[in-house]
Amino acid sequence: MVKSGFLLLLLSAVTFCTKAQQIFSNNTYPLVDFRPPLDILPPALAGSFGELRGNHFHSGIDFRTNQREGYPVYAIADGYVSRVRVQNSGFGQALYLTHTNGYTSVYGHLSRFAPKIAETVKSISYQKKTFEMDEYPAADQFPVHKGDVIAWSGNRGSSGGPHLHFEIRDSKTEQTINPQLFGIQIPDDIPPVIYSLYLYKLNKKVFNEYTPKQAFQVTGGGGKYHVAANTIIVSGEVGFGITTTDRHNGHSGLNGVYSIELQVDGKTVFTSALERFAFENSKGINSHIDYPAFMTSRRSIQKSFVDPGNPMKIYYNLQNNGRIEFTDQEAHELKYTITDSKGNKSILTFAVKSDGKSIATPEEPDGIPFYYNKDNEFSTESVKVVVPKGTLYNDFNLAFKVKPRPARGAYSEVYQVHNNLTPLHVGFNLWIKADASLGNLKDKAVIVSSGGSSQGGIFENGYVKASPRNFGSYYIAVDTVAPSIIPVNILEGKNMGGIPRMLFKIRDNLSGIKSFNGYIDGSWVLMEFDTKTATLWHSFDSRTGPGKHQLRLEVEDMKGNIKTYSINFYK
Repeated sequence: MVKSGFLLLLLSAVTFCTKAQQIFSNNTYPLVDFRPPLDILPPALAGSFGELRGNHFHSGIDFRTNQREGYPVYAIADGYVSRVRVQNSGFGQALYLTHTNGYTSVYGHLSRFAPKIAETVKSISYQKKTFEMDEYPAADQFPVHKGDVIAWSGNRGSSGGPHLHFEIRDSKTEQTINPQLFGIQIPDDIPPVIYSLYLYKLNKKVFNEYTPKQAFQVTGGGGKYHVAANTIIVSGEVGFGITTTDRHNGHSGLNGVYSIELQVDGKTVFTSALERFAFENSKGINSHIDYPAFMTSRRSIQKSFVDPGNPMKIYYNLQNNGRIEFTDQEAHELKYTITDSKGNKSILTFAVKSDGKSIATPEEPDGIPFYYNKDNEFSTESVKVVVPKGTLYNDFNLAFKVKPRPARGAYSEVYQVHNNLTPLHVGFNLWIKADASLGNLKDKAVIVSSGGSSQGGIFENGYVKASPRNFGSYYIAVDTVAPSIIPVNILEGKNMGGIPRMLFKIRDNLSGIKSFNGYIDGSWVLMEFDTKTATLWHSFDSRTGPGKHQLRLEVEDMKGNIKTYSINFYK
């Protein structure tokens, strides 16, 4: 019975994967080469591949670990450790394994590495006197076999709770690929849920915050949905959007869907399929969704039409980039098919009819024309804005305004560069001219947002230059305050015998922490840092024997302000 059950699961995976590949791409993937990275049964996900996240598509799948750390993490196939990464944030501690079949597996948020790897990592830390590292071991240094324990699950880096982040990447292109296309099985017979439908009145104009849209109530369940309105009346060129999520069996949160297909009278005009994507394009999520709606109401509406500057390669079967114009006054049948990574489907059907009218969209405010496919520049005597080609998803008119400076701490006027409802694929370059009062504080100058968030900054020829990631309001401030160090479990003269590590909280008020270094009796020691909790620690080892010791801890921010903490302690 066990073998029969496994065969049914395998056949199910083969059926869906083959069908998905036939519909959306010419790619094929091995279905039996890889084992699961954990032995937790039944497997459950806290995040699916391609799930909508802030400024990016989720690049892997997040395995739940019962809200605990310390589960063994296994090599999914033979291969070797090709990369070891340690970060304050991001994946925290991560391993990359290269396999002989052309794929690389990635394991993130690990609590600790297997002993041989851990010893080497620690040795490199002391050799280079650094906590963060990104190392690429030789192929023969850490060979692994399928089922070997390579690490233990954790909660390091930017993790929101204990889990294992897992990816499968193409070793040549480094594109990340949906792991469930490789036969990684998650029990799931639940179809996606469809919440709402949106109509966008495009009328051959670019999409932006001024584009009129209309929401329609969706009813149904169990894979079958329809719109409450009998027939949707449209005018001119339109586009559609949809809100949808997915769940799997067992302990499941709200996950993302695999594909969205829109048909008009049985003909496909739009398909998005989260099979694979390149990391440099992942921020294109802000073009894939209705970004103004997300910024104003946190609604994640997935558009079924593609902006001209959207670099994502997840779209198929496009007709006029998903923009539709009904030229007759006949009723047309539209159908959304939403599919999850296991092949479960939900269908939304609705009717559309044109009233034969051509209604112009509202006029937009005047501004400086910027184009998605060109380098763009705007400047005055006091400010310069450069938006390179490939930054924008649509053409638009740049709005610019000079606003009063804050009452304290500003060394320039406040410059409003458009607004935060227009997404950028990469940051733009901003120069702001500094007041003469900046004087000898040039090296401490940063550009900050109106909310007080530092964008970094370098002083050059009377201007402070930075590269904000988003449009908004900015001015010059200075950072002259050193970071803070708050000891948690250590103090002057304390006996730390029997205490495995010393703990601190470190923070910076503006520019951010650049580095931290600890010294015991004058010798550098490894300090580890977790950004999300602002926790810094050193785990004692044989380097610190019994007796009296002197500790010196130095924390420096991005503007060269240094805080030092010095005490004596005993072991």
